[in-house]
Amino acid sequence: MPEQRLTDTVLTAPEGVHVVEQVVLESRGVPYRELNARIHGLVEEGVSAIRLNGLIGQRYIGTNLRHPVHLTIDGVPGNDLGAFMDGPTIEVLGSAQDGCGNTMNGGAIIIHGSAGDIIGHSMRGGEIYVRDSVGYRVGIHMKEYESMRPVIVIGGTAQHFLGEYMAGGILIVLGTNLGSGVAHPSHYVGTGMHGGAIYLRGRVDTNLVGKEVGQMPLGPEDHLILQRYVGEYCRYFRADAEALLRGPFTKLAPLTKRPYGRLYAY
Repeated sequence: MPEQRLTDTVLTAPEGVHVVEQVVLESRGVPYRELNARIHGLVEEGVSAIRLNGLIGQRYIGTNLRHPVHLTIDGVPGNDLGAFMDGPTIEVLGSAQDGCGNTMNGGAIIIHGSAGDIIGHSMRGGEIYVRDSVGYRVGIHMKEYESMRPVIVIGGTAQHFLGEYMAGGILIVLGTNLGSGVAHPSHYVGTGMHGGAIYLRGRVDTNLVGKEVGQMPLGPEDHLILQRYVGEYCRYFRADAEALLRGPFTKLAPLTKRPYGRLYAY
């Protein structure tokens, strides 16, 4: 394992407490199992901030972490970033591959670039923010339970089958890369959806929307949801919240909780 480096600093607080700011791990060429074992070991030791430099496609970074550690990634993480995690914040200073937030329970993943397919697969809680665009089947099988409600905010656009089989949660797609009057490119939006809500900013071609969802009017609660999560997106990526919130937004929600309830009925 490459040598661990500590970057320490003296806080300017009146107490003048000296703290270790973060642990830096040089990750280039380190096998993912070894790297993940080191991350988990540091978290168990009580380290609250870790920076990974030179990451090149190592998988499962942050998987099953259950402490409020801040993990900063300088490089490109591989598939299943933050899978099953519950509590950490993972910040990627570039793009990420497929499966970010797979079945995550809590915490946040912040991606300062684009991300691949099946982002938030079966996500049960927490928040994912992607500055740019994402791939296919984002938000598939998202679900919520009581106070746990997962959220994905995408700054650009998404590919086909957005929100497929959603059972709960919130998906927001801001379309910041769309030209004036250009519709969102995703086909089959909300196919099989039976819970949650999808908010699309800009023009939506309703012919491309799954037959299981309908367009709903936005009420006061919807505006509060957009203000909260679009505001968070803008805070992370230094965007103009007021401009983005002007919309217009289209809300898609399921027409029934059992879209395939009679599919096999005789």
